[in-house]
Amino acid sequence: MKKIATLGALLLALALPLAAQAETVFAGEVTAGTTQVIAAPYGGLVEDVRVRVGDSVKIGDPIATVETGKTYASTDGTVSGVFAREGDSADGVKTQYGALVYIEPINRYTLECSTEKGYNSSENRYIHIGESVFLKCTKDGSHQGRGVVTGLDEKEDNKFTVEVTGGEFYMGETVDIYRSGDYASASRIGRGTVGRTKTVAVNAEGSVLKMHVKAGDTVERGELLFETVAGTLDGLYAPDKQVVSDTAGVIATVDAGNGTSVEKDAKIATIYPNDAMQIKMVISEADLMDVTVGGKAEIEFNWDADSGRRFEGTISSISYLSEKQSDGAASQSAQYVAYVDFTPDETVRIGMTVIVYVE
Repeated sequence: MKKIATLGALLLALALPLAAQAETVFAGEVTAGTTQVIAAPYGGLVEDVRVRVGDSVKIGDPIATVETGKTYASTDGTVSGVFAREGDSADGVKTQYGALVYIEPINRYTLECSTEKGYNSSENRYIHIGESVFLKCTKDGSHQGRGVVTGLDEKEDNKFTVEVTGGEFYMGETVDIYRSGDYASASRIGRGTVGRTKTVAVNAEGSVLKMHVKAGDTVERGELLFETVAGTLDGLYAPDKQVVSDTAGVIATVDAGNGTSVEKDAKIATIYPNDAMQIKMVISEADLMDVTVGGKAEIEFNWDADSGRRFEGTISSISYLSEKQSDGAASQSAQYVAYVDFTPDETVRIGMTVIVYVE
């Protein structure tokens, strides 16, 4: 029995070199199997581009932002109606409701005025938008206040509008307007009738990405009401304005820089997904019979050859067209490109050179 065991060990020892000789060795390199597009979720202006070609990114890493159109309150007041929802077409809301948002101005009264009852001087005939004025009722002077000129009539140059910013008046009351706080007759520039300040209708173009107010909110002039984007959104889904990577990989191209105007689905960048990496190797026609699609392979990285570490792989394709030599010279034997699928780790980079062992 001992002799038989010894004989078996001898036969096994002789078989090992034969197995090693059965391995066919090829030189190869890591290549990107495919590319994936990172697209703009909507139209807008690209800002804050965070990546460069060659950067490694993970799922969820920011790529860039697509800036939105922002609409601000034109007056202080209370939001009396919000008819737009995130994802809505702004034009559709405007058609149905007249506006996306309505604001009741904090200054409730407006005067429709004329210079006809003003003091007869050349200076008093020229009214300036934005100038502050003083108000006093014509009946007995008991109602006084302040205002600001907010509009001039384009058709009748003696007509103008004043928004009441202080004081108490009643609807329909007749009020004289003065430039001087002492109500000197020489500073009287006209007369007007108190009316209710019109509700401000707020509109925009495109699609609503994000609402920042709700009905009943008190807003100040210049406060952000909502954000819009060019084009349409997918149904009522409103994506975030930050564009992120939805796969782990390497940035292949950056196609939109800061300040670039893009439309929906425009290419911002492309990425080489990590899980699509392959090994590209060239096989001579003499070795074709030793390599089959679906066959197993082992991959050793040249930089890591001393460690003895190998990656397992599977031959996924072999070209049926031969490769020409790069110098154009005639080749003694035809060469064919083959690809090996494998699972890379964080140490693997595109372009690395490898040795592929095929049994």
